[in-house]
Amino acid sequence: MNDAVLYEQSDHIATITMNRPDALNAINRQMRQGLNAAWERFRDDDDAWVAIVRGEGRAFCAGADMVDGAGSVGDFAGSFWEIPTINSFESGLEIWKPTIAAVHGYCIGYGLTGALACDFILAADGTEFGYPEVQLGTPTIVGAIRLPTKVRWSDAMELLLTGERIDAEQARSKGFVHRVIAPDELDDAARDLALRLTKGAPLAVRATKEMAARSASLPWTESVRMGEAMRRVVGASEDATEGFKALADKRPPRWQAR
Repeated sequence: MNDAVLYEQSDHIATITMNRPDALNAINRQMRQGLNAAWERFRDDDDAWVAIVRGEGRAFCAGADMVDGAGSVGDFAGSFWEIPTINSFESGLEIWKPTIAAVHGYCIGYGLTGALACDFILAADGTEFGYPEVQLGTPTIVGAIRLPTKVRWSDAMELLLTGERIDAEQARSKGFVHRVIAPDELDDAARDLALRLTKGAPLAVRATKEMAARSASLPWTESVRMGEAMRRVVGASEDATEGFKALADKRPPRWQAR
């Protein structure tokens, strides 16, 4: 982690804050390194069950820093096209814990792709979304992979191929924003949703999310076989025993993520 990205945790909720407000949280090398470290920390911490990603200041993220953009896509080992690209949350780092993007101001380019990687996007009224890359002479790649999985093809193509911006209500109507919220209520709404997501057994939640994601590219029989295997693994956990015991005792369960 570094000063460009802050990480806080309480009540099993990790809050990842992009912290370059003077640059509208545009991504440079320092922020990219901080974001990658934050998401890996969240992924690997058994005490962190839900993550909220947000931006400090007037924007969520205005995309790649056009002045100080060196390293904004990350540092890779390898050579030319053989360089691996799955090194960040938005490019496909596997995290099966629930994730929430609390967006406001500008949610542009890399910022929008990062938000789309989350399970929920809560948007403050007045947020602007867009992929301006084609207007700058460069293609959108990871965004072009993610957006059509969230909305209708024509809606995705309109945003990706025109480079134009849309507002929060338009994004909600297209289906990739979950809720539009008053700006001064955004952080509280994100935390309220995160607290609701901590009520479920964390291992069961993670297995359910992974199954929902992987089954999209698996045949039906393979999906069911994989899901039933995961059910047995999670069913043998201490939390599964605790869940049934808490039900019998008529008390809230005490999850341990094991």
